Amino acid sequence: MRYAYAITGALLLGGTAIAVTSSPNVGAQTAQNEGMQAAAPAGAPASLADMVEKLQPAVVNISTKQRVQVQNPFAGTPFGELFGSPGGQPQTRQAQSLGSGFLISADGYIVTNNHVVSAGAESASVDSITVTLTNREEYTARLIGRDPATDIAVLKIDAKKPMPFVKFGDSTKARVGDWVVAIGNPFALSGTVTAGIISAVHRGTGGTYDKFIQTDASINQGNSGGPMFDMRGNVIGINSQILSPSGGNVGIGFAIPSEQAAPIVATLRKGQSVKRGYLGIQISPLGEDMADSLGLAKNRGEFVQGVEPGKGADRAGIKPGDVIVSVSGQEVTPDQNLSSIVANQPIGTRVPIVLIRNGQRQTVTAIVGERPSEDELNSFAQQQGDDFNQQQPPSSGPQASQQSLGISAIPLTPSITRQLGLAAETRGIVITAVDSSTDAGAKGLRRGDVVITANNRPVASQADLDAQVKQVAAQGRTAILLQVLRRGQPAVFLPVRLRDK
Repeated sequence: MRYAYAITGALLLGGTAIAVTSSPNVGAQTAQNEGMQAAAPAGAPASLADMVEKLQPAVVNISTKQRVQVQNPFAGTPFGELFGSPGGQPQTRQAQSLGSGFLISADGYIVTNNHVVSAGAESASVDSITVTLTNREEYTARLIGRDPATDIAVLKIDAKKPMPFVKFGDSTKARVGDWVVAIGNPFALSGTVTAGIISAVHRGTGGTYDKFIQTDASINQGNSGGPMFDMRGNVIGINSQILSPSGGNVGIGFAIPSEQAAPIVATLRKGQSVKRGYLGIQISPLGEDMADSLGLAKNRGEFVQGVEPGKGADRAGIKPGDVIVSVSGQEVTPDQNLSSIVANQPIGTRVPIVLIRNGQRQTVTAIVGERPSEDELNSFAQQQGDDFNQQQPPSSGPQASQQSLGISAIPLTPSITRQLGLAAETRGIVITAVDSSTDAGAKGLRRGDVVITANNRPVASQADLDAQVKQVAAQGRTAILLQVLRRGQPAVFLPVRLRDK
């Protein structure tokens, strides 16, 4: 009965329309749609049926069987034995995941998303992976390799006969407005075909290596891992994500472009792990606040927050506070971020890097290293610190920094340095009070933070900070760049907006 009433209503309405338009001269008239030729937008075929008929057999359904350890929520209570297993031990339950994939070779290699064949929870493990073809044949698949960073996995089935397969196309030629077709298994409805256009390219959704193709072709749960085809039938993307407040399609879907996926798939297919380039720097986007504090255009380059000792950037002379604007001739922009450019550089190569330091443009050469494991990277990443509990009296008087930034500070003495647990050679001023209504308060500056530099100049007193605030204001800039140190964390650069007077 689902939606049957709507269909009935439409039929009744159609009948009424026919009755109204009937006339004695009905024999001399023809229906409005009689004899019409197939119509299609310019550049699109009148029908996709022939293309889909050839492509569909290469698209597969992928399901996993998983075991999940479930803790008894009543363990340790009088109800533990009643609602849980004897002794309150965890119980094992079965779980299943569904997704899509596509064959890329006649001997049974398959591409899908990593999350389609991964355990759905920390306490889960994948027992088996089953691949179902469009003709309902089922195969047990082996996981050949995975790359969690880009959400790509390669499987292999022992094919009984040559399999239908598809090839990657060139996504670099894809343009906004091009027609695309997605095939997959949304909500376990196998062989579902949807079509739409490319809505955007190089779209980021928060990941380090995001360069998604955005489309309005309907993509839903279960489409993950399926192919996105251009009008020539080539795979230009792997459907991966949707943006939806409801969990269903709202016209915003994302696919991993073939230019990024194809080399990763080739590496995984050989049983090798994916290696990426690495310079050893902490970076942050050059957003509006940061750009204003430096007097630079926003979104043109990325800001160096920290440099890892001994790595490629350090050896090349890159320093915290630099703005990297291009690597190996490729401009650094929000669409082409620094991490993705460096990751694609061959390990061991020498690359020219253009940067801006203190307003001056210069070029250095760095040797690209190999990206460490995530555990190693986490040791270099910034950690959350403890709150300081210093009892220093706030400074008084109408200093420029108090008026414009809402910050009061005093010189960093050896005694305060010891109390804060800082290195003895640390130089700067320690914040004693922050006005919470200012941008400094909103950015998280607090009592006990140490300002090392302002406007890329060392500060040893509040007078030094005041001088730099005045200089920035005189140049017509609305923000100042502070380098701030907090116990247990590496120093970071923070753009702080000046308060309107």
